[in-house]
Amino acid sequence: MDSQRPFQLKEELTAKENMCGQETKGESRGWCPEGQILGRMEEHTEAGSAPGLGEQRALIDNPADILVIAAYFLLVIGVGLWSMCRTNRGTVGGYFLAGRSMAWWPVGASLFASNIGSGHFVGLAGTGAASGLAVAGFEWNALFVVLLLGWLFVPVYLTAGVITMPQYLRKRFGGRRIRLYLSVLSLFLYIFTKISVDMFSGAVFIQQALGWNIYASVIALLVITMIYTVTGGLAALMYTDTVQTFVILAGAFVLMGYAFREVGGYSGLFDKYLGAMTSLTVSEDPAVANISSSCYRPRPDSYHLLRDPVTGDLPWPALLLGLTIVSSWYWCSDQVIVQRCLAGKNLTHIKAGCILCGYLKLMPMFLMVMPGMISRILYPDDVACVVPEVCKRVCGTEVGCSNIAYPRLVVKLMPNGLRGLMLAVMLAALMSSLASIFNSSSTLFTMDIYTRLRPRAGDRELLLVGRLWVVFIVAVSVAWLPVVQAAQGGQLFDYIQSVSSYLAPPVSAVFVLALFVPRVNEKGAFWGLIGGLLMGLARLVPEFSFGSGSCVRPSACPALLCRVHYLYFAIVLFVCSGLLTLVVSLRTPPIPRKHVSAGLWTGHQTWAAAGPLHQQSASLLPRTPSG
Repeated sequence: MDSQRPFQLKEELTAKENMCGQETKGESRGWCPEGQILGRMEEHTEAGSAPGLGEQRALIDNPADILVIAAYFLLVIGVGLWSMCRTNRGTVGGYFLAGRSMAWWPVGASLFASNIGSGHFVGLAGTGAASGLAVAGFEWNALFVVLLLGWLFVPVYLTAGVITMPQYLRKRFGGRRIRLYLSVLSLFLYIFTKISVDMFSGAVFIQQALGWNIYASVIALLVITMIYTVTGGLAALMYTDTVQTFVILAGAFVLMGYAFREVGGYSGLFDKYLGAMTSLTVSEDPAVANISSSCYRPRPDSYHLLRDPVTGDLPWPALLLGLTIVSSWYWCSDQVIVQRCLAGKNLTHIKAGCILCGYLKLMPMFLMVMPGMISRILYPDDVACVVPEVCKRVCGTEVGCSNIAYPRLVVKLMPNGLRGLMLAVMLAALMSSLASIFNSSSTLFTMDIYTRLRPRAGDRELLLVGRLWVVFIVAVSVAWLPVVQAAQGGQLFDYIQSVSSYLAPPVSAVFVLALFVPRVNEKGAFWGLIGGLLMGLARLVPEFSFGSGSCVRPSACPALLCRVHYLYFAIVLFVCSGLLTLVVSLRTPPIPRKHVSAGLWTGHQTWAAAGPLHQQSASLLPRTPSG
């Protein structure tokens, strides 16, 4: 390509399309063995405006799409209202734990729907487009970890009779500071990672699919989500999660079929992906004039799940060990997930729900990762852009546009009606994830923080405070929107996992030791958490201060601090936190065994035969402050 003309004229491209691409509805979706793949160059015009926004508005401005979206919202609201009438929301157990009456199928569906947010559709598909199949390891790892939740962790939580995870640590260790620390850390992570990621990914999809004003769209979604969260409690969330799980899977299967048909089937994907490179590789910026081919060529190991332990972007030891550590925090001690299990009617239903969730976690490889790779094949100049000024025009950020891979498929491939269905799927994922966070953060704040400030608060006051906290979370989320929009990273899914790897391993270490090592005491657990937090911040702060950079513009962060893979760092952080916890515990007086037995895993918990758990829910609310 002529280095003086980085943006080819449409007439030149049309001639090349005849040799190298296939004309379909006025745009090239072909693949060339030499890597000269030609995307829609109309979107890289001299105007420099956001690509195709007017056209995208017209795509959704039809009765079929509008009818599907309206029907979806009516269905969700109807399910929420039905659950309000069906479930006792006048008690803390009824509102926060759905009366402990949920069967296995809504438990499993809610676990899956709470985990699969819009961040997966945008981030997981985007990372698949950028680097291939290995990111599916994040999903398949959960198959085994979610079973640990049902067989090891939940029986102990039920035996301890707790509603929140900080409550469990309070019962296991005594004292107040661990419970307060974990509550504050969890709320911090909810606001600045989970909510921000979901809102950003939802905004990316809305912008690509509709061209609406991002702020108005996200605020509307937050308000609707808040309404059925505040009014219905956990039962409303779990029943709507069940409906939305079906919608998510149905819509994703439909799009997967369209995507594979367009690329030529499974064999077409694997034949063409390694040649899916942008044709725009020359920048007008002298600072990045010589872009290495490694920045825009797909990785040679794109088809490998387990990659080189040194040079791989997801090294296999880190994927097997480091990811298991981070996943153990998320699946076994995170309030959003555990709260769904605690709502089960007995341990048999809880275990069955975990198995169902594990089976469902097989699907993201085929429903998200592979469609993301197909999107790169079909639209390489957009999804695989490498020139900063081109990426800025396509998606608003200079570091890359792989995050638009899934939304671009929806906009370009789906016919009327089905496009509305896929928009409903994305809204379902976004609202389900946000609603789960709102409800669980409300539970954490009410039960672990507010009860310390107001020890004599009654059920009515606690329910009111829980609902007001949801309103506060919504306000903070809206205020955080400008920061989310300005901090668009090149790989959304990597951002989620890296932040978790810097903050979660100490929590995982303390929970594992709390369950299996009776000698661990409060002092050891507290200083293990604090030491791990300081160590994690020593990595997180410089990395985000210098920026993560990109292949074209690498980060200036010192290699000693930032070049170790974040999952390797998670292993080191887990081991150091665990050792510090054990050392301090062994050098301080132990907790008497009779005070810790309820918080230990013994293998003899008999909750499976204990009958319905909802009869015991009233006893779980502490009437005095912990400690």
